[in-house]
Amino acid sequence: MIGGVKNRVIRGKFITIEGLDGCGKSSQLERLAKVLRDEGLEVMVTREPGGTPIGEKIRAVLLDSRTQGLAPMAELALMFASRAQQVEENIKPALAAGKWVLCDRFTDSSEAYQGGGRQLGSERVLALHKDLLGDFHPDMTILMDSEVAASVARARRRNLQKNDGEGDENRFEQESRAFFTRVHEKYLEIAEREPKRVFVVDARKKAETVHPQIVEAVRNRLLEKTCENW
Repeated sequence: MIGGVKNRVIRGKFITIEGLDGCGKSSQLERLAKVLRDEGLEVMVTREPGGTPIGEKIRAVLLDSRTQGLAPMAELALMFASRAQQVEENIKPALAAGKWVLCDRFTDSSEAYQGGGRQLGSERVLALHKDLLGDFHPDMTILMDSEVAASVARARRRNLQKNDGEGDENRFEQESRAFFTRVHEKYLEIAEREPKRVFVVDARKKAETVHPQIVEAVRNRLLEKTCENW
């Protein structure tokens, strides 16, 4: 169990999880959150786009299949508008208070989906990140590497069956196999470029197999070092 030193607040850690829709990101994030809470950490779980009242309104525009004709650069700008609001309103204050923040998607998603899928290129996405968020990056990213066709099929079934008041979130799932192949390839490119930050896990395996691999990686990369600092 992690203990504390009186009147001393250690900055929290920022972990993101990435991958194609339908790869099991959300469930793995919740499982990880439980493990960290059991360690005595305060944990905030959030998502992108969204996470704030403003961000959730932007999410509704971005993911609704009725949003037709949205230009790739407009899509990218909206993604970053939601992200910038979330970072200032939620993520940075939580980290400053010593909380661990787990976020379903972050800038890697923009690089993969808009940079790769929409073919805007990585440089444009990373430049926008620099302009809006400076040097703010996750401490660790978990990349759920999955098979393209299976993930997209699962995401489409899930979104079509939704009946929880979140509304239509099928716009990206209507894209072509070629689009998602480019997204997947860009994710792997990011992981190869930043191996110290990005931990790749084989999401083709059962969730019960993937979960302990993620926990072990988080312990080795972040949790043990945090314990040493107390």
